[in-house]
Amino acid sequence: MAIKDKVIIIMGASSGIGEATSKLLAEKDAKLIIAARRSERLEAIQKSFPKADIHIQQADVTNYEDVKKVVDLSMNMYGRIDVLYNNAGIMPTAPIVEGRRDEWQKMLDINIMGVLNGIAAVVPIMAQQKSGHIIATDSVAGHVVYPDSAVYCGTKFAVRAIMEGLRQEQRENNIKSTIISPGAVATELYKTISDKQVSEDLHKAQKEWGLAPEDIASAVVFAIDTPDRMAVSNMIVRPTAQPV
Repeated sequence: MAIKDKVIIIMGASSGIGEATSKLLAEKDAKLIIAARRSERLEAIQKSFPKADIHIQQADVTNYEDVKKVVDLSMNMYGRIDVLYNNAGIMPTAPIVEGRRDEWQKMLDINIMGVLNGIAAVVPIMAQQKSGHIIATDSVAGHVVYPDSAVYCGTKFAVRAIMEGLRQEQRENNIKSTIISPGAVATELYKTISDKQVSEDLHKAQKEWGLAPEDIASAVVFAIDTPDRMAVSNMIVRPTAQPV
């Protein structure tokens, strides 16, 4: 099936990689349901593509009922879901000794439960369809661990394990599982770091030698635009200059 015929849900679509992916898929005439907490950002994307088939839904990925409403919208509009892209995530960083339990909980809720909520909402539908593709934004941090990011890395290692388990469980239902693991990308993710100096340093590095959101969007589109017989399980996409 060509991209222009696919029904694609994007969670965390309001900025960064999610926004760039939404725009690239809109240019390729996909049928899009884009969701995020900031509905005004979604409306701006929709208005920038007046001829595209884009529907918006405000949703918080930590709330399963919100995620289910997004899935229900897709089923009501099109009667199927071809792709779910779980993109929402946060990246507070700090040494474990600081014990930032509230930040840890938010990471667990968004980075892990957000992915699981999306999977839970669409897998029964895709299994019945005998087709589907679930994608999650992971991270280089899902493959290596580095200081001051142990909990963040832990959430991304968890996503990698969950998505591989999903692949093994659902391969006979022709459901693909893909993680896209970016390195440094110039997005708003740095704003989720409470230490202002660390946040500013990361943002500076992202702008100096990091990737653009459009670079990762192109990787997502590549994974989607593969034949049914081909599944891209994992793509690590680093800036050439990145040391980790």
